[in-house]
Amino acid sequence: MKLFKNADVYAPEHLGKKDVLVEGSRIARIADCIDPCGDPCDVEIFDLEGKRLMPGYIDLYVHVTGGGGEQGPASRTPEASLAELLDCGVTTVVGLLGTDGISRSLENLLAKVRALKEEGITCYMMTGSYGFPPETLTGSVERDIVLIDEVIGVKTALSDHRSSNPRGEDVIRLATAARRAGLLSPCCGIVTMHMGSGKAGLEPVFYALENSDVPAKNLLPTHVNLRGKALLDESIRFAKMGGVIDLTTGTGMISSRELAEQIRYCVEQGAPLEHLTVSSDGYGSQPRFNEAGECVGLTYAASEGLHGLMRAMAEENVMDLAQALTLVTKNPASVIDKNGVKGCIAAGADADLLICDENFDIHCVVAMGRIAVWEKEHILKGRFEK
Repeated sequence: MKLFKNADVYAPEHLGKKDVLVEGSRIARIADCIDPCGDPCDVEIFDLEGKRLMPGYIDLYVHVTGGGGEQGPASRTPEASLAELLDCGVTTVVGLLGTDGISRSLENLLAKVRALKEEGITCYMMTGSYGFPPETLTGSVERDIVLIDEVIGVKTALSDHRSSNPRGEDVIRLATAARRAGLLSPCCGIVTMHMGSGKAGLEPVFYALENSDVPAKNLLPTHVNLRGKALLDESIRFAKMGGVIDLTTGTGMISSRELAEQIRYCVEQGAPLEHLTVSSDGYGSQPRFNEAGECVGLTYAASEGLHGLMRAMAEENVMDLAQALTLVTKNPASVIDKNGVKGCIAAGADADLLICDENFDIHCVVAMGRIAVWEKEHILKGRFEK
């Protein structure tokens, strides 16, 4: 057992000074004061001296096997590493493919997801990629979700010159298959939709909602803040209809302060805070295209944007820390049907914890009850990480 004493707990709601007892991979108890019981040797005690104790971040959109390729094989981005994810405070990841669904295969993605799980963090994946109909592992989206534990939904791309441009009827068929599989599995069964800056915008999504019984909660458009005000406004409309919209930190494309202002705008325009999430697009390429559609340069993102956003939200006084944390903890946990298990500090929840010092720097990380980073030193390491 591990006992974290004198912590300033954000669960993500602010609980104030508490002690938190971890038994195995779960949180056993939270109280004002917890005294070790039984043999003191059975309990490791960590005095946090008032440091913030928060849930580990959930990143819903990470290219764990790397992305890119828009400028040829040499432009493929590197894979995610356990150390880099932990340094960013991320303890739960959803891996998926990007533009390149050929050299970055689903088989490779599944192996990487399982490797990250073995190394110590929680990892899920989406079947499919940019193409439609989607590539799968077993022959269908439904079979992938039902038969493979790590698969919790399907990824596609809308309104993007690199996509297959699925229409409203296509979205209906895909979302129905994912939802049905989610009921059988059971898991969230969501369709994560990379949004480009194409003319159609969210029109296929609105068509699906208006012409079928697909619940809005099974559709998750992402990158909605990176394609201009028109798409962001459409996304706010979708959030008001009961859907969740995912904004992207987009390291290199948008600053944390700009993103903080976009979040403020969404809330001011009536988007419920609980219907907003933020992800990193980690290790995915961020290409620049000219008017002729030619790729003229690219960089790639990292999960560090999540913590940078939390810092900016506090510094810019956009909202208090407890509210801001829901964007990367409680809300994404709800999207993947892990309420009360992930994204919170509560009895019975997974012990995924993030400890920040007085400067809001990440000091320690606990993943599934195991000390992963302590005083900025890596305890958990990938097999080939030094």
